Amino acid sequence: MRILVVGGSGLIGAHVVDVLRERGHAATTVARTAQPGVDHLIDVSSASIDELRTLLAGHDGVVYATRTDEQRPLRKPIYPVFRRDNVEPVVRLFTAARLEGLTRGVVMGSYYTYYDRLHPQWRLAGRHTYIRCRVEQAREGREAAGPNLPVAVLELPFVFGRAGDRLPNWAGPLDRWARSRTPLVAPTGGSAAASARSVAEVAVDALEQRRGADIPVADENLTWNDMIGRIAEAVGRRRRVARLPSVAARAALRLGGALQALSRKESGVNPTYLSDLFLAELFIEPTTGRSLDPALRETFPDHGAA
Repeated sequence: MRILVVGGSGLIGAHVVDVLRERGHAATTVARTAQPGVDHLIDVSSASIDELRTLLAGHDGVVYATRTDEQRPLRKPIYPVFRRDNVEPVVRLFTAARLEGLTRGVVMGSYYTYYDRLHPQWRLAGRHTYIRCRVEQAREGREAAGPNLPVAVLELPFVFGRAGDRLPNWAGPLDRWARSRTPLVAPTGGSAAASARSVAEVAVDALEQRRGADIPVADENLTWNDMIGRIAEAVGRRRRVARLPSVAARAALRLGGALQALSRKESGVNPTYLSDLFLAELFIEPTTGRSLDPALRETFPDHGAA
């Protein structure tokens, strides 16, 4: 196979490129900024269908591995911005891919769409702009691709790992917290988690098999207490993680939502309702069963280790 990887210099995209090449496939990388190993510079958020067709010509498949920061507060209304960043580029990309005769595709999505299907009573797409746009991204991307171009949507949780200097965008604050003398606290609840390498292997499997399914991906399910404790241990500051009362977590998140509303701003995941997610066990079954420890150590290295 010859695969175009959009976002090929990012954390997940770089691992996808590695796995493709290890299995004997050809990978072409596209990114917005120049990085070692990037073949083409283009901003897919503004690229036309004709420009994308030029990039896609001669390829068998395409992987869309870029993302938007769902927590960044923006001026209301944010839906047009999130749709422009998350949905419209995917529609144009897979329209171009269909016109060029590609036969397989993968979109790196969010596990929030998994829970939107699993728990419709949570009304996630109605309450959170980011989740609404992820649902629309999957549906409209597949409609643009048509029946002969199956598109797998990988529904991703917390993804640990490193690709060069690329780390998860949430790693920095957690790293500083784990290394500090500030007490560690965690509420009830937890999240599924996966390594970037596992995500890449599932993505390449989907390309090879021409799967067009929604594929939730997880290596392990971790309570917040477990996750924070393992991060602290990885950086060499192992210590007890105290329990944060649920009422305190709910109050803090609701206060954040109120302050955003007063400033006429919104974020993709609405803080007013975030506690319903944050305090739940957002677990995925079945997991791969692979240990997350190697990716944890890559993300949060112990600088004092020999």
